Amino acid sequence: MNEAITREQLRWLEGLIRQDRLKVFYDSTMWKHERLKALERDNYECQMCKRKGRYRRGRNVHHIKEVKDRPDLALTLDNLETLCIQCHNAVHDKRLKKDTRKPFVTEERW
Repeated sequence: MNEAITREQLRWLEGLIRQDRLKVFYDSTMWKHERLKALERDNYECQMCKRKGRYRRGRNVHHIKEVKDRPDLALTLDNLETLCIQCHNAVHDKRLKKDTRKPFVTEERW
């Protein structure tokens, strides 16, 4: 089941993006709730490693379509996947080389 983001939440999130304050979103109860659902759905396993036939425990929940690009999908379970730290770093390192925006760092440490 996907949690739809309300118009009010979307405006709030877009404001945080404009102000470069996304950490507020990642500290929110609504994000923590959706994050936990993604971890449980994925059995706390890195989905990228799993696609390669390997197993690694995952602790990071990654937005497939980034929040800055698609804030409307920020709480959509289908847009989230569990990754291990190494895969999360690899995804973001690859994107940072293509992206000139300022990187966003959370306590999940990517």
